[in-house]
Amino acid sequence: MRKARGLDQKRRPERTLQVISDLNADLVVLQEADKRLGSRPSALPRKMIETETDFELVNVSPNDVSIGWHGNAVLARKGLDVMCVDRLDLPGFEPRGAVRVRLGLGAGLTIIGAHLGLRRGDRQAQLSELSRFSSEDKHCIIAGDFNEWSKTKGFEPLKARFKTLSPGKSFHARRPIAALDRFALSHGLTLRDAGVDQSPLARVASDHLPIWSDISVPAATC
Repeated sequence: MRKARGLDQKRRPERTLQVISDLNADLVVLQEADKRLGSRPSALPRKMIETETDFELVNVSPNDVSIGWHGNAVLARKGLDVMCVDRLDLPGFEPRGAVRVRLGLGAGLTIIGAHLGLRRGDRQAQLSELSRFSSEDKHCIIAGDFNEWSKTKGFEPLKARFKTLSPGKSFHARRPIAALDRFALSHGLTLRDAGVDQSPLARVASDHLPIWSDISVPAATC
């Protein structure tokens, strides 16, 4: 979400939240949700999320200034059962991290939000760590900015347990030429549909277009 700064160079959190609300999602994973320097204050005011959306902020931040961890934040539809949250450090030349949220949906679902590094070697090491972190999660989705320009390379660390997919070209928002934003679904999850939000508002709210997916989680068994 580029810290709520649009292509018009104006920081407008209300615009970002409107784009998010228009997706009509149950769960939203954000990257670059916090400003970069100092205590990393949130680019989306907590009060604005509470009063102007149907979402609750999942508490992934270690402080009350940021809403994310390394810029990764999660919003959940009010009433969704959030069971557990973990902050994950990732290897690489740049400081990177991810957040893991476990939900009480069906047979259980884990969502990992991540913003991977700029170098492929770092990204592959990061994906290896995410696969290891989620090894005991029966159903898992890794979502976010994978920063990988190739359509086929760079995802090898996930192949044993995940199917990586791109709903379409999401970068640059003004003229999309690359599918940098992706989902990785563990075996057992069913993808019903997926796409890229190309609405006029989304095209100016950030340098990336939002991606979305409709995923079926297996029902719990007795």
